[in-house]
Amino acid sequence: MASTFQSVVLSKRPEEHIVLGETFSVVDNPALSPDDLKDGEVIFQTKYISVDPGMRDWLNEPGSYMAPVAIGEVMRGFSAGVISASKHPKFPVGSYATGLVGWTEFKIVPGGTLVDPEIPEGGRLADALSLLGFTSLTAYYGFEKAARVKPGDLVVISGAGGATGSVAGQIAKIKGARVLGLTGSDEKVKWLKGIGFDDALNYKAPGFAESFKAATSGGFDIFWDNVGGEILELALDNAKVGGQIILCGGVSQVNTTTPKGPKNYMNIGYKRLRVQGFLVFDYPDENPQAYAQLRDWYKEGKLQAKETIIPGGVKQAEKTLRDIYNGVNTGKLLVEI
Repeated sequence: MASTFQSVVLSKRPEEHIVLGETFSVVDNPALSPDDLKDGEVIFQTKYISVDPGMRDWLNEPGSYMAPVAIGEVMRGFSAGVISASKHPKFPVGSYATGLVGWTEFKIVPGGTLVDPEIPEGGRLADALSLLGFTSLTAYYGFEKAARVKPGDLVVISGAGGATGSVAGQIAKIKGARVLGLTGSDEKVKWLKGIGFDDALNYKAPGFAESFKAATSGGFDIFWDNVGGEILELALDNAKVGGQIILCGGVSQVNTTTPKGPKNYMNIGYKRLRVQGFLVFDYPDENPQAYAQLRDWYKEGKLQAKETIIPGGVKQAEKTLRDIYNGVNTGKLLVEI
């Protein structure tokens, strides 16, 4: 083990967009030793960091569904890694684990806060943060706890080219729905159709609004929103009476001090829409069952993943988080350590 390791800490809260070299700082830390461990602890060596749109909310005061990251604190984030030293019976040296470890190369972690990803034969450690990780768990709970999907329903997914949206669409297909994905490039449209979406539209293409109206003629049953903004407004205009709006994210509104709500919100009343939010963190006791179902679908070939993996270590995490809002990723976005 090297004499030092690197972490990334929050230096300054961004007012809007992340500012490279200002929002975060890379710091050197003295190497950890097995002698530093207490009973039940492990040294976690990070191999991949998950970069997700919702992380931007963790930088804002007064916080959202959890307290904001403190100035000087290692940036919060999900990681997959290997155990390099252990005093926990469940995680021997060399075993894989995932957890909310943060942007750091090494960390002493209570073993009880980690998850054994139980990667199926032939799988990869990256799968522990993509198909078998929290973004997929979010998609799972969205349909188990929020969206009342029935066979034959038309489900529209915004932000469908990302990690959660792509899995949400595939789960909707498993449940018998027809699925329309909205994404930001023709390449992503092609990919979504290739993993089983019935149709997909590039929201940046000329005439998108007209194409959306044609594709949802007669209205849709469920709109799964990862984006907010103008696309949510378009959905409210085209929903069928009694339809559902599932609020998962609002990526279009996170990098601004004046986020905009839908101007046509009264359509919720006029069309008697059901609007439902949910959080993946609300169901910890059900996670083992949920992960088992995701693994089964994975082994059965019903779920497919794609990762955009950024090399270069923890120092690349700041730029990668900034760039996710520009649509750089197809599927899951990871930083390789």
